[in-house]
Amino acid sequence: MRTPAELTEAFRQRGLKITPQRQLLFRILHENTGHPTAEAVYAVAAGEMPALSLRTVYQTLNDLADMGEIHALDLGTGSARFDPNVSDHHHLVCDECGMVRDVELDTSELSLPAHVLDGFAVRSVDVVFRGRCAACQARSTP
Repeated sequence: MRTPAELTEAFRQRGLKITPQRQLLFRILHENTGHPTAEAVYAVAAGEMPALSLRTVYQTLNDLADMGEIHALDLGTGSARFDPNVSDHHHLVCDECGMVRDVELDTSELSLPAHVLDGFAVRSVDVVFRGRCAACQARSTP
């Protein structure tokens, strides 16, 4: 993810308002290596800026996603997640606690037979591995 200063400039170039709230969100996201929900970002930000609204968080996250600065993910964990890592990667998802982690996977060798594609032009490949993380497995082991 680009730096908060670079995101500020990108917003300015698009004619979007630069506010202290948005600058705080840029900083929080830049420091985040996880896949936070809007609510999780809001909880951190509201600790520093109590007057911040959840609506502002959602609007800023959606603006960033529209700009390609973050990815909005629907991984079936109950809430949309936002991924500051926009490089080509895939995910591990724990079915029990909802943990999401990046995983690097070479998908260049993946191919489908022509009859399966039936003229479909593949633009991207998203792989999600689902299961139970080590912490959840350890909690259920006597």
